[in-house]
Amino acid sequence: MFKNTIYALLSLITITPFLSLAQSTSKIAPKREFRGVWVATVANIDWPSKPGLSMDQQKQELIGLLEMHKANGMNAIMLQVRPAADAFYAKSREPWSQWLTGKQGLSPGLDYDPLAFAIKEAHQRGMELHAWFNPYRATTSPSTVVSEGHMTRKRPEWFFTYGGKKQFDPGIPAVREYIVQVILDVVKGYDVDGIHFDDYFYPYKIAGQKINDEATFSKYPNGFTNINDWRRNNVDLLIEQLDDSIHYHKKYVKFGVSPFGIWKNDNEDALGSATRGLSNFHELFADSRKWIKEGWVDYINPQIYFSFTRKVAPFATLVDWWSNNTYGRHLYIGQGAYLVNQKMEAAWRLPEQVPDQIRYIRENNRVQGSVFFSSKSFSTVARAVGDSLKNDLYRYPALPPQMPWLDDVEPNAPQELSAEVKHDGVHLKWEKPTIASDGETASGYVIYRFNEGVKVDVLDARNILKISFENYTSFIDTNVEKGKRYTYLVTALDRLKNESDPTSPVGIETPTLVKLGE
Repeated sequence: MFKNTIYALLSLITITPFLSLAQSTSKIAPKREFRGVWVATVANIDWPSKPGLSMDQQKQELIGLLEMHKANGMNAIMLQVRPAADAFYAKSREPWSQWLTGKQGLSPGLDYDPLAFAIKEAHQRGMELHAWFNPYRATTSPSTVVSEGHMTRKRPEWFFTYGGKKQFDPGIPAVREYIVQVILDVVKGYDVDGIHFDDYFYPYKIAGQKINDEATFSKYPNGFTNINDWRRNNVDLLIEQLDDSIHYHKKYVKFGVSPFGIWKNDNEDALGSATRGLSNFHELFADSRKWIKEGWVDYINPQIYFSFTRKVAPFATLVDWWSNNTYGRHLYIGQGAYLVNQKMEAAWRLPEQVPDQIRYIRENNRVQGSVFFSSKSFSTVARAVGDSLKNDLYRYPALPPQMPWLDDVEPNAPQELSAEVKHDGVHLKWEKPTIASDGETASGYVIYRFNEGVKVDVLDARNILKISFENYTSFIDTNVEKGKRYTYLVTALDRLKNESDPTSPVGIETPTLVKLGE
């Protein structure tokens, strides 16, 4: 929590007190808001653009993608790292993904780890990286060619086939344990900010198809007599075990799930939403509301890919329902950027549909942000949405919202901020903060800049010059004008984005005769 501290500054400037948990109430530019985007690797939906690109080509594509999202104001990337019991990372017990090299198991390069590279590049741009896993999917079609090291070949008894695709059987205890260990490889081996699941648990129903897991039910009934209740419990067990395991190894790694948008309809359960669509609970055997109620997830991210006027499942109805069922955890709304301009529903051809959804979300204090599906949409059908974000809704930077149930200890303030004008801009330097009571120093910094006459207010996102999730202790402000006076402050961030009190402010005036920024 911010201390009510007032620092001395030049007589022209006053500092406002810092408010507890610094959550700006501004609807125009909230200082804390989750702004995520899914980057799908399965079938090369978003990245890389095709399999078999060189390491340098893949890196350049990813940098371009991150630059686009940074320009649009995003602060989180949900990168799909395990699309089908395969890997986009080197420290894996599973084979390299076919969507990297064109052949499953083939390395993309000895000195290349796509996940490590993505984390570094995201953090440099002030964006979190959440590693997105598909826990149960093992193949994506009957024609999938798997490598010798793929689990469908090593442990074929762990899978059932549904719709021509192989899927891990969640009812087998060894399967759940294996999936937990796969995910812990990433938790322990990489500097990720979060672990993320989407909506693929038990498979979506296909007419004429049956899940072949009766033998598993007979062998591991776990006290259940109803197979549907048993299936839901199998998913519950995985979610609960992951929550415990992730936070045991790294308390600061967030765990979130993005389920289908409807938990239950109110004609199925009085606690459900006033909708009439497919439900997580009955169709996918995923009791998503229970996971929040039990505190097994840090955030829930329902995919509300519906317009305001969708009769069976209106956007506003579902946002309101989820906001009433968060139990103190974070709620991020999954928004369907890929639906912009689609022909099936006239509402998606209205340019204000997605921006109005964001405005609606911001009016609800129990919703902390959005995640958009998917990355490629912002360079194709949703370019106009990207413009709205960049120029209006996400014009100013935002920090991810805090999670006090994981960590409510703020870091100490950075030390010894100094500023010096040089030919290429204003050079800022500072020293790392001393260690806080929880043992953390700083995992990132926020740099604030105030023009002369502007109130020094660290709660106003318009004053944020730079957010970095790296621990560098210097910065060059190249966007300055000669003959102007600026005031700078720096705050420290810990891994869960708790923010310190600021440094003492430093004022500086740029000379009128020096050519700056050249």
